[in-house]
Amino acid sequence: MKTVLQICQNYHQPFLDCTRQYAALFKNTPYRVITVFLCGPSDPAVSQEAEADKVIFLEHHRDELDGLKTQIIRELKEITQRYEFDVCIAHRNKPTYLALIATQLPVLSVHHAFGDFDRWGRRLLAWVYKKRLTIVAVSNAVRNEIRERLPFFPQEKIFTLYNRVDADLLRSQLLSRKEAREKLNLSQDAFVIANVGRLHPDKDQATLIRGFALALDSLPENSHLVIIGKGKSEAKLQALIAELGLNERVFLTGHLKEARKLFKAFDIFVLSSDHEPFGMVLLEAMAAELPLVSSDCGGAPEVVEGIGRLFVLGNDEDLKKALIETTQTIPDSNLSELSRQQLEKFSDESAKTFFWSHPSIQQLLANSHE
Repeated sequence: MKTVLQICQNYHQPFLDCTRQYAALFKNTPYRVITVFLCGPSDPAVSQEAEADKVIFLEHHRDELDGLKTQIIRELKEITQRYEFDVCIAHRNKPTYLALIATQLPVLSVHHAFGDFDRWGRRLLAWVYKKRLTIVAVSNAVRNEIRERLPFFPQEKIFTLYNRVDADLLRSQLLSRKEAREKLNLSQDAFVIANVGRLHPDKDQATLIRGFALALDSLPENSHLVIIGKGKSEAKLQALIAELGLNERVFLTGHLKEARKLFKAFDIFVLSSDHEPFGMVLLEAMAAELPLVSSDCGGAPEVVEGIGRLFVLGNDEDLKKALIETTQTIPDSNLSELSRQQLEKFSDESAKTFFWSHPSIQQLLANSHE
């Protein structure tokens, strides 16, 4: 039995699901997966959801990941002495650094964000270890940025493997429209436009609120905007809602645990983010068969291509137009079938087929035997 070492900084979402996604790539293969979480207390529920063959919790505090991280390096070395690993998957920069320093394994480094190689030290690390390193991005947009930052790195070893979801599982967890609206204290006859995400300038809910205000006269009667999440922009967004006279139309719910179960409450889902690397929430909305509207930058256009509408980032007039056009086409759309077809592109099965046939993965695994 061959063994994969998977390292992740913590198991806060979406990273717990990311480790599940990569463990799923090795199901029914000659490989087993041992997942190591650097931070966070031991948790049996996390172990089960990670779907690895074994989960190890190092239980460090996040502050201990700063600096040289010598204690964690020693612990990882001990783990590699205990198990005979063939390859390592590391999510984000710090786990990649630790994997390269603490082991001699070929490393598949998974990058979930823009700007990961803006720092010269990270570019230097990629140059020093380019023979052992293969880089995966969650979208073509992220991939292209990494290739630009690392012109010295073999470009074929920087490629895209999209995030994915278990669509059947997501659908099975959805509350009915009636139940979800009761949870959110929404009228059953309201027309609901929704956004789910941190209340942060990067998510640009301010443009969403302004676009909704501009479109309101042309939207269905009793239209509302619901924004689920919390964050540092909450006070500014609440002030904007009051300024626009939308206190009875726009609701900030705060953080709601398992918000993904509530998507049937909505009629349209909007992602307004500034350069979202991928947009997992779009897949969750797709599983609920919602019409999608998204800003036109980052990785989100790759997700909604052929199924949703794009608006120019930060342009409330363009968002107004997209909202009105979307409401006008809802009765005539074959959204259910389109959503299912689109989700197939972002499934574990599609990812597994792509993963095992990709030349860089084949070379990575071949290097594990050298």
